[in-house]
Amino acid sequence: MKFLDLAKVYIRSGGGGAGCVSFRREKYIEYGGPNGGDGGKGGDVRAEAVDGLNTLIDFRYQQHFFARNGQAGMGSQRTGADGDDIVLRVPVGTEILDEDQETVIADLTEPGQRVLLARGGNGGWGNLHFKSSTNRAPRRANPGQEGVERTLWLRLKLIADVGLLGLPNAGKSTFLAATSNARPKVADYPFTTLVPNLGVVGVDDVEFVVADIPGLIAGASEGKGLGDLFLGHVERSAVLLHLIDGTSEDVVADYSAIIGELQAYGGGLADKPRVTVLNKIDALDEDARAEKRAALEAASGGKVMAMSGATHEGTTEVLRELRRNIDANRLRARKSQEVEEPWQP
Repeated sequence: MKFLDLAKVYIRSGGGGAGCVSFRREKYIEYGGPNGGDGGKGGDVRAEAVDGLNTLIDFRYQQHFFARNGQAGMGSQRTGADGDDIVLRVPVGTEILDEDQETVIADLTEPGQRVLLARGGNGGWGNLHFKSSTNRAPRRANPGQEGVERTLWLRLKLIADVGLLGLPNAGKSTFLAATSNARPKVADYPFTTLVPNLGVVGVDDVEFVVADIPGLIAGASEGKGLGDLFLGHVERSAVLLHLIDGTSEDVVADYSAIIGELQAYGGGLADKPRVTVLNKIDALDEDARAEKRAALEAASGGKVMAMSGATHEGTTEVLRELRRNIDANRLRARKSQEVEEPWQP
């Protein structure tokens, strides 16, 4: 299945049915009077987050979603049928943006979440509604309200516990393949990964989800390489795993390039908990490992771990560190939510 994380859709809710002008005409009935029914309500357009989807590819082939109009009212006080609703089934983690691609209408982060995108028009009143003591035979009815037409953007941001970051060929896909059942493409040339990949990683009988995105390069925020289009997929991560290629000539420059792109992107990515790892240590001797690790610790001001995705050396320790950061992040989020929620009886 092809991965697609941005789609443009055109929606329109149904218009309400018109009210009816009708009078009772029956033999042997002395007094008739108005009996026109109301029009039916137009269908709504809603979006719902569902499990089992991880791409917006369905919206590549269908962009127009028009709900049905309500039926017009009829005589004998019969109300027209309501129009059927339309539900857009989207993956969990989908943002719904207005036409300007900046205004967020809804952010569907939980399965089963629903949001109303366009409300159907109300049906018009029949002439029975206009009957009064001074107007016993009204000959007027209301037309139904028109539907709402909108142009929207759907943007998918994958929901993962860990987001993988690094320059091209830093070993992100190798790490994901070594620690999960995911099988991303692995090759010895840059930009092997062209679309995000998800893998379920397990350590000490605990599982969590890791997202691998295409590599960043210096200037990605300005559109260089594949740009920073895929950084949105790690915005929701609890912790970032920053991999640095140990065979690089200047590991500090590689580290600084990624941190600079995170700061340029914004969205709080640079402030997220981050685990920095010197990768591909199987290609280094002990002196080179110690030298490059010390240089990274001086540049980052924190602990730097070492591992090799190819030989699995040090991967278990890295996974345990990620798990520890994930748990801590969730606890912090729960505490802040408890403080912000107002007291209710």
